[in-house]
Amino acid sequence: MKLYDYQLDAIHKMKNGCILCGGVGSGKSLTALSYYYLEQGGSESYITGGAFKPMVNDRVQDLYIITTARKRDTKEWEGELIPFLSPHDKFKVVIDSWNNIGKYTDVTGAFFIFDEQRVVGSGAWVKSFLKIARGNNWILLSATPGDCWQDYIPVFLANGFYRNITEFKREHIVYSRFCTKFPKIDRYINIGRLIRLRNSILVEMDYNRTATRHEITIDVPYDVTSYKYVMKNRWDIYNDEPIVDAAGLCRVLRKIVNTDDSRVVHILSLIEKQPKVIIFYNYDYELEILINMAESNALTYAQWNGHKHQEIPDSDHWVYLVQYTAGAEGWNCIQTDTIIFYSQNYSYKIMEQAMGRIDRLNTPYTDLYYYHLKSKSSIDLAINKALITKKKFNEGKFANCF
Repeated sequence: MKLYDYQLDAIHKMKNGCILCGGVGSGKSLTALSYYYLEQGGSESYITGGAFKPMVNDRVQDLYIITTARKRDTKEWEGELIPFLSPHDKFKVVIDSWNNIGKYTDVTGAFFIFDEQRVVGSGAWVKSFLKIARGNNWILLSATPGDCWQDYIPVFLANGFYRNITEFKREHIVYSRFCTKFPKIDRYINIGRLIRLRNSILVEMDYNRTATRHEITIDVPYDVTSYKYVMKNRWDIYNDEPIVDAAGLCRVLRKIVNTDDSRVVHILSLIEKQPKVIIFYNYDYELEILINMAESNALTYAQWNGHKHQEIPDSDHWVYLVQYTAGAEGWNCIQTDTIIFYSQNYSYKIMEQAMGRIDRLNTPYTDLYYYHLKSKSSIDLAINKALITKKKFNEGKFANCF
């Protein structure tokens, strides 16, 4: 086994409590396992191309990998682990999802790899993470480690930089003086210390992509008359009832925009040029449109969503329909160079993860193509603006708090 130079450089910078940051497809899993292997007495000559040598510490730490449910179910981590294991190993390996992190809060003296990090905020996952961090060695893996300083609070606490969240807020957060329903951060202070702390734990992988990404926007029309009617009257034209909140307004507007027949026409045109295509979508009604498109045109297709977990078809021509929430992470495909985004997701992180499904180290393609179907409607423009600034689309702000 031989790691890339940028992976070896990252390993030499890693330490307990660090965040290994690398783009989707950069090989973070393999790098993290190599770090664990070396920490447990493995030989660096092995990860640079030499013969395998098993870990020889007197007591190799049990390995716990907390990852997404999909990565756990597809056994992706088991495949990555194979090069590091020998028949004589006696340590335990546990791979589970973030949903079950609470089961491991009593574990001590082990090594934890937290994959696709979810330690943001102050919920149950963060509380469990902090308990685990106190009595174990650990590292975090992330493609997008944090959009603001608040995202780093759990990791700062786990590293002992602050005693609790109250201390962090007292030293770094100034709240707005204006009356709002909830406390609103006006600005951060003592930024220099925050930058130093972040830099001390953030290990970035200097990954030069082997393929070039090409993002192409395809302008599609929409029913302007219905759109204006809903915006003016706040009326759900599908259920014939008043719209009661911002989420409901956005949901109806998106359905008007996303059900325009022109989207299917453009997809069929793209499929004529590329016989193997992945299509990401958001809503069930979009799935119905795409299934009808595939069946009406005798296209071989498969699905990955909350209803069905099918594998990519084994044929020369196929369409793979993937729902963002269910399939934006935890799998990869090097049999195609094309992804079509039927509609935009609200989250920049999810969009980036979705693009990474075909942007892998071992892709045989030098160019990758991403087609975004977008209208000139105000909601599509607002979502696109949020994604460009790497923020999550705010329905309440768009609807002017209704």
